[in-house]
Amino acid sequence: MPVTVAPRRYRPLEANQADGRRAVGLARHWFSHPLVQFFTAGAVAMVVLVVGSGWLSERAATQEAIIDARATTELLGRSVVQPTLTRGVLQGNAAAIDRFDRQMLKRAMVGDVLRIKMWTRDGTIVYSDQTRLIGDRFALAGEELDVLLDGDSDAELSDLTKPENRFERGSGRLLEVYTQVRAPGGQRLLFEAYFSYDDVSRRSAEVLNAFRPITIAGLLVFLAITGPLVWVLTRRLDAAAAARERLLVAAVEASDVERRRIARDLHDGVVQQLAGTSFALSAAARDARERPERARQLEDLASGVRHSLRSLRSLLVEIYPPELQTAGLAAALDDLVAPATTAGVGVDVHVVDTSDLPDETVALLWRVAQEAVRNAQRHAQPPRLAVIVTRDADRVVLEVVDDGVGFDPTIPPTAGHLGLRSLHDLVRDAGGDLAVTSSPGHGTRVRLEVPTP
Repeated sequence: MPVTVAPRRYRPLEANQADGRRAVGLARHWFSHPLVQFFTAGAVAMVVLVVGSGWLSERAATQEAIIDARATTELLGRSVVQPTLTRGVLQGNAAAIDRFDRQMLKRAMVGDVLRIKMWTRDGTIVYSDQTRLIGDRFALAGEELDVLLDGDSDAELSDLTKPENRFERGSGRLLEVYTQVRAPGGQRLLFEAYFSYDDVSRRSAEVLNAFRPITIAGLLVFLAITGPLVWVLTRRLDAAAAARERLLVAAVEASDVERRRIARDLHDGVVQQLAGTSFALSAAARDARERPERARQLEDLASGVRHSLRSLRSLLVEIYPPELQTAGLAAALDDLVAPATTAGVGVDVHVVDTSDLPDETVALLWRVAQEAVRNAQRHAQPPRLAVIVTRDADRVVLEVVDDGVGFDPTIPPTAGHLGLRSLHDLVRDAGGDLAVTSSPGHGTRVRLEVPTP
């Protein structure tokens, strides 16, 4: 199946898009610094700790205030209301209620207590400091009946929409606390005291304000102590990373220099000698035409030398193409695909001028093309192969396309067959993008994009 690859054109990026990418890149680079990440995490931890401790402190303070309100209500019920309560109050005697009211206003309406009420089991209010409620009847809720019958106490936010609470609607949020009292003769009554919930919130704020400075100061001290340590460790890690990078660069450069030296020595030495030997054998074969048997032997030797010469040139291309820095990328790619042409593969090579590109970019294009062509020859068995290099104002694009057997890119490579995947780091460091598209039976496309200066 023929392969048709058309050079692609790319629209140059708008200036604002480029500025936006640069701004995002700078922000990511800034935030990637370990010290910035440490203090950011510390700030987030401080906020979470302050909010969390505030919520817990407020909850604890609210519970404590409710416990105090229940204790106050129980104390008033046992020590003030119960000893003062008479049968006349229960029977609605005006004089008895008046005497009881004076005692309650003097002894029970103290501190945070805003209102008191006393109920019978059927919901009748037998006493309230708001005397207009005395004698009214309202159904008691389940919790209120439980307290009236079983004792103990209970507390809840007051529902000011209920008719029995109509005189408290201008007092803000209220906390109502119930407890049991006993009238003369053993009758059980429900004693109810109202407290301002704003006072409960105020106590919560007092507890929170007492703990907040301690929490914030402790975290700030922790950051102040550990910050310099993190900074020192970061500097050491950066220095170690820079040293490792220098060693890796030096190793790669040394390897590259050595490969060039080996390729140059082979090209200038053994290759030239084999070429001379091949020419000499061919000439000797022509001179020995009177002896056909001798001529055939010499021609066979010359053919073997030429075959060895082609193999050696292919090996030179594998090690390092001599034309990459002299004749350019196009000549090197022609040498690269020569073995495929010899094997009967239809090859198309189209390369734009890359003479003004940095050596690093040209070398990266070469390495990716080398690996892609090598994979196609070894594994894809393609009838046709195309190597295309195009460029526009801000990038150069390499595409190696074959119509071979293809493969599933989602399957991890076996050991020793990393191939193009091992080049991803080099491509990423160069700011480029490497994509491999393939599927079984539909060939393979390797696409490399590298930004140009």
